[in-house]
Amino acid sequence: MSSDSPPSARASTALQREPSLVDQTGAGLSGLEQLRALLASGRKPGILVSLDFDFVEAEEGLAVFAGTPGPHAYNPIGTVHGGYAATLLDSACGCAVHSRLSAEQAYTTLELKVAYHKAITRHSGLLRAEGRVLSFGQRVAYAEAKLTDAQGRLLASATSTLLVFARPSV
Repeated sequence: MSSDSPPSARASTALQREPSLVDQTGAGLSGLEQLRALLASGRKPGILVSLDFDFVEAEEGLAVFAGTPGPHAYNPIGTVHGGYAATLLDSACGCAVHSRLSAEQAYTTLELKVAYHKAITRHSGLLRAEGRVLSFGQRVAYAEAKLTDAQGRLLASATSTLLVFARPSV
C-alpha cells in the first residue's frame, strides 16, 4: 500500500494480521497443544533464531527455553547483555501462560521485572530459563521464571504480568 493511498485503505490494511507461526502450526488448538505442535514442527520463531536459543519443553503452566550465549550476545564489556537473559525469561513466562490458553485466547506481556543475580559470561555454558504460571485469570495472568547456568546456579529471575484477550482472527 503506498503512502498516497487513502488513509482508510492504509488503516484497514494495518489491522489485518499475518498468520503467526502458532497459527501455521496449531490453528484451532489449545495453547498447550499449539506449543507442542510448534515443538514437534522443529520451526523456530525469529527471536529464537536471532538470539540462538531453543524452546525445549512445554507442559501445562510450564515452559522451558535453553541456549548457550555466544559473542552475538555480549555487551561492550565482554559479558552477556542483560537483554539476552531478559528475553529468555520473558519467553519462559509468556509461553508458560500460553500453555494455559484456550484456542480462542491470546496474550501479551504487560510488565516484566528482571533481577540479575550473577554475571553471565562465556563460561556460564548452557542457560536454562524455566517459566511457571503463578495465577491465571480471565484477563490477567502472572508468571515467574528462573535462569540457571549449566551447574544449576541462579543467574537471573523474573516476574511477569500478562494480558489475556480474545485471539484476533487472521
